[in-house]
Amino acid sequence: MARFAKVDRNNIVETVLVVDNKELLDENGEEKESKGVAFLNKIFGVNDEFTWVQTSYNTYAGRHLLGKTPFRKNHAGMGYTYDEDRDAFMPPKPFDSWILNEDTCQYDPPVERPDDGNRYIWNEDTTSWDEVDMEAE
Repeated sequence: MARFAKVDRNNIVETVLVVDNKELLDENGEEKESKGVAFLNKIFGVNDEFTWVQTSYNTYAGRHLLGKTPFRKNHAGMGYTYDEDRDAFMPPKPFDSWILNEDTCQYDPPVERPDDGNRYIWNEDTTSWDEVDMEAE
C-alpha cells in the first residue's frame, strides 16, 4: 500500500492516506507518484489549498527500515513539514534549542543524551538532560 500526505499551502501535513498500489501503476505496470496524486485529486478534487505528496511508511531518519532506498527522509505525520528543497518530511521541532540534522531531517538536542542506562528528560530551561528519579514515580 502506498501512502500520501495531504500538505497544505504552508507545507504542513494535515493527514496521511493509504492508496492501493494498483492506483499508482502506469501503462508499463510501474508505480508512479503522479498516478497516485491524480487518483486522489479525482476523489478530493484539485485545490489550491493543498497538494498530495507520497511518503514511505518504512523510512525514518534517512534510513529505510527494510534496507531499501529511503524516501523523503521520514514517513510523514500530522504536523510534519514537507520541505520541497530537501524533498523531505520533517517532524515538528520539539524544542527551540534543538538543531536540524541535515542527514536525517530529525531534530537533535544540542547536548547528547547520557548513555548510562538511566532515564532522562530534556530541560529546555537549562538546555541539558535531567535524570528521572525512578523512585519518585
